[in-house]
Amino acid sequence: MGVFQNNLLAGAAAAASAGGGGFYSYQIEQSARFDKASNSRLSRTFGTPSSQTAFTISFWFKRWGLYAQASGAEQIMSRSGGFQAGTGAALVWDSGTADCLNFYGLGSSGGNQRTSALFRDTSGWGHLVARVDSGQSSGDKIRIYFNGTELNDFSSTNEPSGNMTNFNDASSHSIGGNSSGGDTNMYLAEFIFTDGQSYAPTQFGESKNGVWIPKDPSGTTFGDNGFHLKFENSGDLGNDSSGNNNDFTANNMGADHQVLDSPTFGS
Repeated sequence: MGVFQNNLLAGAAAAASAGGGGFYSYQIEQSARFDKASNSRLSRTFGTPSSQTAFTISFWFKRWGLYAQASGAEQIMSRSGGFQAGTGAALVWDSGTADCLNFYGLGSSGGNQRTSALFRDTSGWGHLVARVDSGQSSGDKIRIYFNGTELNDFSSTNEPSGNMTNFNDASSHSIGGNSSGGDTNMYLAEFIFTDGQSYAPTQFGESKNGVWIPKDPSGTTFGDNGFHLKFENSGDLGNDSSGNNNDFTANNMGADHQVLDSPTFGS
């Protein structure tokens, strides 16, 4: 049984015994559905970043279809074509039917971190955090966490040697796929990007009765390109709630792509 399944079963049992909705002090009611068939994705052209050495990506996800491509990757967040086009960095589901997570193409060295853990469960929600701090002289410059626990087993690893020269720059960035392909079948909720801050997962979640659950991210510093997508408005799924007004454009995503299903609310 994979890491995702183990966490899912523990979470389901604890939440049930805690009385469902009353278990969560911070509620997330909606998510956004991304699907390969319609090439649905969100896109935005970033401005000048606060930093290309420190940033964080945090999101809750539920996959509803596993990897189905012969090659390439299914892109979660990518810059200017990402993995598919070979022109920018991307956080992706990677490697054929393996369904591992890969933070690919980072920095002037073309660094990457590809997890040995597989994420094949399609029945429950999980939380992923990818944090980067390439400005430090030593230590892990790229860290990936699942449900609050740092992943340390990688099938491929290559630390970036300098700035994130091919991510978080003044170019197009996408969520859920891009114009080069690599679309994914997945629900996403509470998608947060911080520009200039490398946050631990405790900024966005917490453990309760042994279950990793969402927490209010108030106090998060977003930086110039940072954003917080709650998917609250079915007519404006790319609306940014961070205060930066860094809204994304929804591509092939209508009101039916808002889903009343989330880490704290079941449809």
